[in-house]
Amino acid sequence: MGSYIPCSAPEREQMLLDIGLRTVDELFAQISDGIKIKRLNLPEGTGMSELEVRRHIGRMAGGNTRFRTIFRGAGAYRHYIPSIVKSITGKEEFLTAYTPYQAEISQGILQSVFEFQTMICRLTGMDVANASVYDGASAAAESVAMCAGRERTKMLIAASADPMTVRTVQTYCDGSGVQLAVVPERDGTTCMDALRSMLDGTVAGFYVQQPNRYGLLEDAAALGQAVHEAGAKYVMGVNPLSLGILKTPAEQGADIAVGEGQPLGIPLSFGGPYLGFMAATTALMRRLPGRIVGETVDVDGQRAFVLTLQAREQHIRREKAASNICSNQALCAMTAAVYMAAMGPDGLRRVATQCLSKARYAASRISAIPGFRLRYKGEFFHEFVTECPGDGAAVLAALEKEGILGGYPVERGGLLWCVTEMNTKEEIDELAEILLNL
Repeated sequence: MGSYIPCSAPEREQMLLDIGLRTVDELFAQISDGIKIKRLNLPEGTGMSELEVRRHIGRMAGGNTRFRTIFRGAGAYRHYIPSIVKSITGKEEFLTAYTPYQAEISQGILQSVFEFQTMICRLTGMDVANASVYDGASAAAESVAMCAGRERTKMLIAASADPMTVRTVQTYCDGSGVQLAVVPERDGTTCMDALRSMLDGTVAGFYVQQPNRYGLLEDAAALGQAVHEAGAKYVMGVNPLSLGILKTPAEQGADIAVGEGQPLGIPLSFGGPYLGFMAATTALMRRLPGRIVGETVDVDGQRAFVLTLQAREQHIRREKAASNICSNQALCAMTAAVYMAAMGPDGLRRVATQCLSKARYAASRISAIPGFRLRYKGEFFHEFVTECPGDGAAVLAALEKEGILGGYPVERGGLLWCVTEMNTKEEIDELAEILLNL
């Protein structure tokens, strides 16, 4: 976390001008007007009590749509969160903790970060992990700086990666002078021939998402081999829960593993705050942004924790800084660590297995309905794309009337469905019945 520093109106206007904008509204132009609230419609000067205000806002909240079941993911996933996770992370000493400027004084914070790093390393198979970054897209973008060098100034990214991740990486590349090129897909996964043709002596690295934006499993090991043969770095963006049953990034040759930690005990929360994790081989340890907590012993020989590495060049060498990350998502990282500790390897494996098996059952039921055939033939984890007969918006609207959030619309009229351990067989059967009768 950083300190909040208020600014005056002239300062705010100047900051807007510096980024080519005139008003604060332009800054938030990408947010739909339909979900913006200009102001709470509270009567002025009536002296409403706190109770009356709560009742008023409660009535406003009653207008929100609450779905009884969800078949949508696309980067944010509904999983069961054991009650112990909130019970522990909701304690005041954790919830109100702030980044100490003399880090070693706060052994509790350092230990929580150390345990998170250790679990991420075990989950991904990598040698070292940092204390976390802001979200999965930021983690992917930060990996670009880890790969780039003086002679290798081009980064490749798979077209099958999440579009928001691609745009975030592009933003980082625009600011650092790195050229970004998109490797085309074929039948929903990365085209190997296209990748090989684009790999040359200027390419610093290649990023691929596993599972990808369509839920499909990439041939990650083969992609990594091709990248390494060209002398470039291999970056994998992974769903951490899928690693309960899939091969680790390390087993598939990754130099860097990144991802969004939201599936690890963090609720949907209207889109955040979330958690970006980053892990790498020992050779790239000093290029990891942010901070790394290490274990040592104190003067009495007792177990203790220290900030082993803290690459905060932006404080003293801004012109040479590879990253502007100087903090981490400590509470979200602790939440993920508590979740992983509560679940254990067997629990993660069981959740991943349920996701896999239920998604296949749902895919078989939905694809048996006329017009809803599977778009891709490849293997998938817990998301899959189907064609949609007629108007996809009408299909989703019909499901909404039944209290069901349907699949995420993708290009060419397809729907991306997601099934997790939270979806029951009865819910899947009901979904198929509704689609059949449309």
